[in-house]
Amino acid sequence: MARPVQDRLPFLASPPAPPPARERGRNPSLAEMLRLVGAATVDPADDDGTASLCSLPLPLPITPGRDAVTTGGGVGDGDGAGAPIAMGRTVQFRLAFTSLTYSVRAKQQQRGGRAGGTMLPLQRRVTAAAPDAGAPRTRALLDGISGEARDGEILAVMGASGSGKSTLIDALANRISRDALKGAVTLNGEPLTGNVLKSISAYVMQDDLLFPMLTVTETLSFAAEFRLPRALSPAKKRARVQALIEQLGLRAAADTIIGDEGHRGVSGGERRRVSIGTDIIHDPILLFLDEPTSGLDSTSAFMVVKVLRRIAESGSIVITSIHQPSQRILGLLDRLILLSGGRTVFSGPPSALPSYFAEFGFPVPDDENRAEFALDLIREFESSPTGTKPLVDFYRTWQRDHHQSSQLAAAAPTVSLKEAISASISRGKLVSGSDVAGEAASVHTYANPFWVEMKVLTKRSAINTRRMPELFLIRLGAVVVTGAILATVFFRLDQSPKGAQERLGFFAFAMSTMFYTCADALPVFLQERYVFLRETAYGAYRRASYVLSNAIVSFPPLVVLSLAFAFTTFFAVGLAGGVPGFAFYTLAILASFWAGSGFVTFLSGVIPHVMIGYTVVVAILAYFLLFSGFFINRDRIPSYWIWFHYLSLVKYPFEGVLQNEFGRSGECFVRGAQIFDNSPLAALPDAVKARVLASISSALGVGIGADTCVVTGRGVLQQAAVTQLGKWECLLVTVAWGFLFRILFYFSLVLGSKNKRR
Repeated sequence: MARPVQDRLPFLASPPAPPPARERGRNPSLAEMLRLVGAATVDPADDDGTASLCSLPLPLPITPGRDAVTTGGGVGDGDGAGAPIAMGRTVQFRLAFTSLTYSVRAKQQQRGGRAGGTMLPLQRRVTAAAPDAGAPRTRALLDGISGEARDGEILAVMGASGSGKSTLIDALANRISRDALKGAVTLNGEPLTGNVLKSISAYVMQDDLLFPMLTVTETLSFAAEFRLPRALSPAKKRARVQALIEQLGLRAAADTIIGDEGHRGVSGGERRRVSIGTDIIHDPILLFLDEPTSGLDSTSAFMVVKVLRRIAESGSIVITSIHQPSQRILGLLDRLILLSGGRTVFSGPPSALPSYFAEFGFPVPDDENRAEFALDLIREFESSPTGTKPLVDFYRTWQRDHHQSSQLAAAAPTVSLKEAISASISRGKLVSGSDVAGEAASVHTYANPFWVEMKVLTKRSAINTRRMPELFLIRLGAVVVTGAILATVFFRLDQSPKGAQERLGFFAFAMSTMFYTCADALPVFLQERYVFLRETAYGAYRRASYVLSNAIVSFPPLVVLSLAFAFTTFFAVGLAGGVPGFAFYTLAILASFWAGSGFVTFLSGVIPHVMIGYTVVVAILAYFLLFSGFFINRDRIPSYWIWFHYLSLVKYPFEGVLQNEFGRSGECFVRGAQIFDNSPLAALPDAVKARVLASISSALGVGIGADTCVVTGRGVLQQAAVTQLGKWECLLVTVAWGFLFRILFYFSLVLGSKNKRR
């Protein structure tokens, strides 16, 4: 029988007197540090004298248990009495976080919290707790978390689902509003501003957000185009990509597409490594990862962590959340933080876990995984009446007894953040930065100018679209089939009252079809949404570049669709106007496609769900058609609804094609004998109709014969109340709607992609 936990908690006894603090040695100057790590070498093959990316020296690997000595225990030490202090290298970067606290309203957390889900930060927006006494009940996702991470090391955050792992990663990566997050996060003792952190860091989301039809090399090459500066030659960018492929262990899959459910591609582990590679192409100083091993088998997970080990050894700070690492993975980690309910239950080297739990009274069995044992023990405490409070209290006492804080501070860097970044750039880190001149100028917000971003984005989208021709072919088939049905239903309309009415019906259905067909574009941005969020979160490109590139790539297919529909219907229906009429009819269809695709694109930026988006699109387009002027004339619409008539997207192309068809002189649609059509008098014999026409002529004093034109095309327009705008004005308004919706799409991206918790 094990003794009760209360009988075995050392923190109940008086702590021993702390040993004297170690004397802090002098840290080398920046010049000495640069000499230690080696100056940037120049590749003789480069004519311009600039340093090659492949020739820049890297810092020596610092592996746990190697090239390190311990002060009172640490890595490789059985008792885990302390933490290692690496010798033979200078720590250039130290990320410290103190008393991080973050609370949310309990009700909102239950609906949108992390709680073990795989939702992205944008989907997990929560409201910060109010400090006043009357505020709703809150739940602390982080409760006084402190720790540090250094370059050359991997800091892993571990805990059960809902323990706060991802929340802590988000807090360190500045993905939580500073107004909601309490505590301090510093790099080399200096607070990190948003622009600097965005430029020197990268964040790898839990989901693999990649374009499925690009190869591994293409994916990394496009990432290099976005993140590496334009001043870097194409040859050096290619060299960086090839070096990264080797570092990620992806040489065998370099020419394989990423793949998706319908296209076979790389394996899950390779996909995860590609996802990491797209974010570290610029060799960041800080790398944050949200459960990079989630969903992978043990071998794939180990390969991913080995890649992280190499990234850390190149001089980066790697901070990752991890769910349940294997023994092999645990051996690759330098520091480990165990969380439970947002509180720290252990922080130190993984090798200290056995001695830590042995002192707590729960020794780790020799044949059991230390991480699994720790998680199982934490779950048992969480289900107990006291919760994990005994373990949290013991950790605080254990930490104080072993004086980890004072020992770790012995090797803290003394150089400023600006000097440290400058030294890292000289060693080949942070490829996207080239000069250090102040906090804001130390790194560039964007690596490339606006037009370069547009060019690269357009090229990437074109390649991805060209390799999935079935999407366009299905849309083209739908347009052609719809056009063929309309052409056969409204085949060779005549110039009669019924022909005029049928023309109105044809144009109303045709123009509304253009907009409904555009609904197929709704999933396009929704599929790219999280790729866009990941890439723009750390300044890969401007949002405006993406919006314009999206418009450029989508326009050529709209031209093909417009020509296909126009050729299918114009001549078969027997529309008037000849070549000029056909040209305007085609332009009206193209403008409708342009406005409709802009409208759907805007909604895709506002509504992040496909089914909800389809429902909203179909409903709004139905309202547009209702108020277009076909079902009820403008002068018959109630005054309180007339505003919707002018907002209707269908109104303007519909009136434009009506002007194009009926606006010409010499066209007659109702003659003397046809005034009886669509009335009970239509059944009268022709002789009776002639006598009635004679009586009408005599009464009006106007000669009306059987062939006299009574209603011209302009008369049809007046009856339909289509008199306010000319056809070219209607066309311009339709085109303007398309531009307006793309501007609104841009603002929806600006406002909807902050990617921070509140």
